[in-house]
Amino acid sequence: MPDFNVTILLSGSFSNMVLACLLEPLRVVRDCTGAEICWKIATEADTEVSSSSGIKVSPDIRLADAGPADLVFLISGDEFREGDASTALRRYLSSLTRDCTIIAADTGAWKLAMLGHLDGRSATLHWQLLDEFAETFPKVRVLSDRFVKDGRFWTCGSASAALDLILNYIGDRFGQAAAFDAGAMFLHDNARRSCASGFDLTLASSAPHQLKRIIRVMSEALEQTMTIADIARAVNMSERSLHRLVVEKLQMPPGKYYLLMRLDRARQLVLFSDLSLNDIALRCGFAGASTLIRSFKAHRGVDLRSLRNRG
Repeated sequence: MPDFNVTILLSGSFSNMVLACLLEPLRVVRDCTGAEICWKIATEADTEVSSSSGIKVSPDIRLADAGPADLVFLISGDEFREGDASTALRRYLSSLTRDCTIIAADTGAWKLAMLGHLDGRSATLHWQLLDEFAETFPKVRVLSDRFVKDGRFWTCGSASAALDLILNYIGDRFGQAAAFDAGAMFLHDNARRSCASGFDLTLASSAPHQLKRIIRVMSEALEQTMTIADIARAVNMSERSLHRLVVEKLQMPPGKYYLLMRLDRARQLVLFSDLSLNDIALRCGFAGASTLIRSFKAHRGVDLRSLRNRG
């Protein structure tokens, strides 16, 4: 049996973007760490559903046969007002409320509220529906936050908020190194070139300008590493402001993020170059191969040498 099971519950007119932002980071964690992560799709009526853009998706399993999961995505679209939640959905979600985390995205919180799971809890959903949601479900503490975590019920609205939320979950469940890898696939444009002289990393256009500058300075100093004080001076910020910004946006201290960038660069060179481990270590700011191997093992739980052997 896989180490980690995910059930994806889709309703009609669900957002492809929301689904991708929740699922793809887990796929990256699976591919980068070797964790046995498995997901299956179910629908409320056990029938094919269409996304908001018309892409048709058939369920992998009947909802009644879905069984226990470690994580459930409840992704609802424009049809959230149509009728009551099905008996099958009511029964399935009720059996999970004590045993797993449920991430309700887009209008998924509406479904949870219809079933009474959010009574007395805090929640959010797509920003355009916040006022209507609050009026319809007065027992729910409706917040305008990007995402809300209340016990096992985690809620969010837009696709970007869904991405933030799943990265937060990955950091808690699989560690910050895994969250770094997953986030890099979405937040960065990282050209994987075996002969690249630099990290060639650019944050997505939606990221704050100051954060882009910080990451750019870090990415250009992977070999001759800088102190955080040096980085702060380079971007005309105080260390305290830099630390606060990085922790807020990247969910880890700047020193750790900088180290993970160097380790990620080392991983890329191991996989896509013929450089010796000692040369790779020096290119990534480590004193030598043994130091790099120890750091990689400590932060990623993998022997770096095994990646080259695997390749």
